[in-house]
Amino acid sequence: MGGDDARLRAVVALAQTMAAAYTPHESWHAAAMGACEALGGSFAALSVWERDQGRLRVLVNAGERAEGEEEFPEDEAYPVHQFPEITEFLHERWAGGGEPDAWVETAAGAPAAGAPARGARPYCHQRVAALRRRGRGCCVVAPIVLHGRAWGELYVARPAGVPVFDRDDADFATVLAAVVAAGIAQTERLEEVRKLAFTDPLTGLANRRAVDLRLDEAVDRYRTEGAVVSLVVCDLNGLKTVNDTHGHAVGDRLLERFGSVLSLCGAMLPGALAARLGGDEFCLLAVGPPADDVVRVSEELCARAVALEPGDGVACGVASTGDDIGPVQSARRLFRLADAAQYQAKAARSRRPVVAGRDGDVIRLADSPPRSPHDRRRLRGNPPGGDR
Repeated sequence: MGGDDARLRAVVALAQTMAAAYTPHESWHAAAMGACEALGGSFAALSVWERDQGRLRVLVNAGERAEGEEEFPEDEAYPVHQFPEITEFLHERWAGGGEPDAWVETAAGAPAAGAPARGARPYCHQRVAALRRRGRGCCVVAPIVLHGRAWGELYVARPAGVPVFDRDDADFATVLAAVVAAGIAQTERLEEVRKLAFTDPLTGLANRRAVDLRLDEAVDRYRTEGAVVSLVVCDLNGLKTVNDTHGHAVGDRLLERFGSVLSLCGAMLPGALAARLGGDEFCLLAVGPPADDVVRVSEELCARAVALEPGDGVACGVASTGDDIGPVQSARRLFRLADAAQYQAKAARSRRPVVAGRDGDVIRLADSPPRSPHDRRRLRGNPPGGDR
């Protein structure tokens, strides 16, 4: 009875820990460590079955890791043909009406006493060899089923010289895998909500909320580390005419196509964030690349935008702390400079980007109050005489 109570507490603890996880990495680690502790193991791993690439990819290694095992490996993956139970047990047998039960492997390469029966199928030689190579005596492997299909596996091992897993352990591992599946499903839902909160639904780019957060962080880095922060603000020309003449579906398609061009150009700047601010307004935020690189990418963006039909190119403004633009004490200041440069490019119908600190009177324009309550710069949240 005491053992049952302990296992019940372990199940509850695993569910609670996974529910408290905020990121996928936290969720994966909680799953592996919770299962490891619940089963009295020394090591655990969580892996996902990537069908499109025909491989089992390790997401996390937790507990007593052997040499070469990273906690969150970037490229630890195994072709499924090395693990016949992945396709045969996790897919064919289960799809045919069987149950996704866990099973036990031992370093001896033979069934443990009381281990779940596996029919006539041989043990996986790769797993046995891995157990021996890493000084482990046995492991229990539990399939994880998510959304009605095999998702991956939970793997828990014990060191050599201690009692091996038995049938009761395997049955318990099956229960733990179901709890892990529920936790992973919750994490995926939370990730989707977070993604929606920071993603523009039409273009798939980041949205204004994401830009505001990233820009605040970037300006902090500029102030503390001297990192170059550059902001490119774009206004897609002629969108209203396209909507009025061809319909909003065509206008949306133009926005999507420009979003793809912006994303392509943004990829030329390592780590740049491509975003749609709303309506016909877009931006690129880069931290690190020199101002000249950002200007060159902006020129490429303008050239590519001209080729988009039925649009009329893009008005583009650039502001970078790598140029002579004066002190930048806030994200608002940099945004206002890039916006003023874009405003000037729009007014001049320029086919090239206007760059704050290099072209015209952008800085004076950014610092001047709006000419009227309807001045478009007020729409950016830039009050007259505001914070610099």
